Amino acid sequence: MSGSDLLGAREIREIAEYLGIRPTKRLGQNFVIDPNTVQRIVRLAGITANSRVLEVGPGLGSLTLALLEPGAQVVAVEIDKVLAEQLPLTVQAHLPEQSASLTVLHADALTVQDLGFAPDALVANLPYNVSVPVLLHLLGTLPSLRTVLVMVQKEVADRLVAGPGSRTYGVPSVKVRWFGDPQAAGNVSPKVFWPKPKVESGLVRITCHAPPKCSASRAEVFSVVDAAFAQRRKSLRAALGHFAGSPAQAELALVAARIDPGARGESLDVGEFARLADALARG
Repeated sequence: MSGSDLLGAREIREIAEYLGIRPTKRLGQNFVIDPNTVQRIVRLAGITANSRVLEVGPGLGSLTLALLEPGAQVVAVEIDKVLAEQLPLTVQAHLPEQSASLTVLHADALTVQDLGFAPDALVANLPYNVSVPVLLHLLGTLPSLRTVLVMVQKEVADRLVAGPGSRTYGVPSVKVRWFGDPQAAGNVSPKVFWPKPKVESGLVRITCHAPPKCSASRAEVFSVVDAAFAQRRKSLRAALGHFAGSPAQAELALVAARIDPGARGESLDVGEFARLADALARG
């Protein structure tokens, strides 16, 4: 893509001024103003002409243009009506030959269900305030996804990629592993955003895979995960006492699942949580 096709700081501010908008904290809007950053994201996501991409929160379109350039089909979900209406015009002005490859949905990514489209890739600069709920909702709603590349607050990125036993391992770490293998893909400086956030961002790449084999549903497994981490410093026997009916019943389920009742939730991987949910369901 030539430099003139991408949006830099000047173009971003010109579009925002034309629309009479300012980025809002309520919607978690921080627009990327650095062409090198969006090109890096597209490269890390492995986007090609054959890709079918879902982008969440396209904003003023800097990442959208970079996703379209290889020839990919892109569906962009934008909650802000003004931005949703402007995005096709921006693409038409900067990359007219790819404008037919873009579909814009004015919708909330937290509730969207039917895209009329089966994406194989999710690529997004996710709003800091709802990044984990949006990511888990879309992973659970779109079984066609094969790869995910998201930019989130660095603290969130660290939690998503943390492994069992680490200090930052928690509920998001376990739940994302139900859907795939998360890996850190680099950091992003606050300088590439407008307005500039007070924290660094991190890139997380997820290679999707089938969930662990178990008879319990995803909702049942996730309920066990929530209960196990609700009291992090307690043993699983104690933490799951109320959930299972009593500490004694929790211990029976843990033993049946081949898990030490004295272990803590942060030591279990997603497969062990799936076994535990099965054991709890059997009573």
